[in-house]
Amino acid sequence: MSLTSLTALSPVDGRYASRCADLREIFSEAGLIRARVRVEVAWLHVLANSRSLPELNGLTADDLKAATAVAEHFSDEDAQAVKTIERETNHDVKAVEYLIKRKLGDHPAWKPRLEFVHFACTSEDINNLAYAMMCRDARAKVLLPHLQHLESVLRAMAHAHADDPMMARTHGQAATPTTLGKEVAVFVHRLRNACEQFASVRILGKANGAVGNFNAHLAAYPGVDWAHLGRTLVETLGIEWNPYTTQIEPHDWVAQYCDALARCNTILTDLCRDFWGYVSLGYFRQKVVAGEVGSSTMPHKVNPIDFENGEGNFGVANALLRFMSEKLPISRWQRDLTDSTVQRNLGVALAHTDVAVQSVSRGLARLEVDRDRLADDLAANWELLAEPIQTVMRRYAVPDAYEQLKALTRGRRIDAKSIAAFVDGLPIPADEKKRLKAMTPASYIGLAARLAREI
Repeated sequence: MSLTSLTALSPVDGRYASRCADLREIFSEAGLIRARVRVEVAWLHVLANSRSLPELNGLTADDLKAATAVAEHFSDEDAQAVKTIERETNHDVKAVEYLIKRKLGDHPAWKPRLEFVHFACTSEDINNLAYAMMCRDARAKVLLPHLQHLESVLRAMAHAHADDPMMARTHGQAATPTTLGKEVAVFVHRLRNACEQFASVRILGKANGAVGNFNAHLAAYPGVDWAHLGRTLVETLGIEWNPYTTQIEPHDWVAQYCDALARCNTILTDLCRDFWGYVSLGYFRQKVVAGEVGSSTMPHKVNPIDFENGEGNFGVANALLRFMSEKLPISRWQRDLTDSTVQRNLGVALAHTDVAVQSVSRGLARLEVDRDRLADDLAANWELLAEPIQTVMRRYAVPDAYEQLKALTRGRRIDAKSIAAFVDGLPIPADEKKRLKAMTPASYIGLAARLAREI
């Protein structure tokens, strides 16, 4: 069976393939190989430019450009060639080394210097930096732009509906009114903070040999400042230097990265459930798309499938992200190989996140507010004014204010006339009675509108 979007085992390469193209470019097997080649070539540049290794001092700018070209023009065919070599070596990083040597072998200046490809490196010197670049690029080019776009959509919604009064629900029951815009603003604020934390995770890397001590490096060139060259490589690639490692970079930053992204996903899961509920209550109508079917048997259905899809994919993503954040920082002694297969699923976790974010954005675009439905709920729940009335009574030291309103309203529905009659009997100033009697559930929104506009 040939591998296509119809035969793929994973939905991110099958059903959701078109929505994961940007991440596939970064996290596919070809993307990983390409990143490894970039690291290997960058190491050649660091070694040559250091002038610390006499054997490389004769290389010219054109010679170095030839090495650069191996990375810059790395093709799908080259990636396939690496996989062909790997079938013989049974080692993925060594296969990359051999391909680079093959590419440079016909270049006169490089032919006698081919053994400086992958010089003194352990595989993890290459791998950790490759994954670091991949995570960095995925965050900067795909995840943060999509999350920030979603934040901007929500912010516009908060502003547009800042003044639309809505009955709140605490414990699922009628509660103090708010506005639709302010409730959306809560998610804007939460998502913004979570994105800032995700963006601030420092991405670290190492290039220090088999167990982190530059042993082989010093064996070959005892007088070279190898710690400086290792740091130069890491920082040249746009990664922050970690000087203390075993064979592997400890992956603590990867755990922080996964945890920070999972926090974004958790907030958006909460959003999916809330908006699903608002659709169910009728606060939102969903725009009908011509030709779309909501149910195979019930023709009338327009289901909130985008929020359901988002919730499901956030769940899959977080299951992977949280597993990785717990597993990856743990390695037996100076290393074991369990991190290798786990890291290969980083792209899967990020892809499920991105699919979910796109689903939420699509779901929001289909919503229309039903202001009449919002007004109906408020008009049917005048008992919501028990809170402001008893609070004003407390101001004027009316005894048992809370208890009086509890007796009037708890567990029962009352109307405007009942509220007005109760207020008329209170021992409070006439102007306060007038103010309370003018209040309606729809006008009792506190600072909600202002909070929504200021987000």
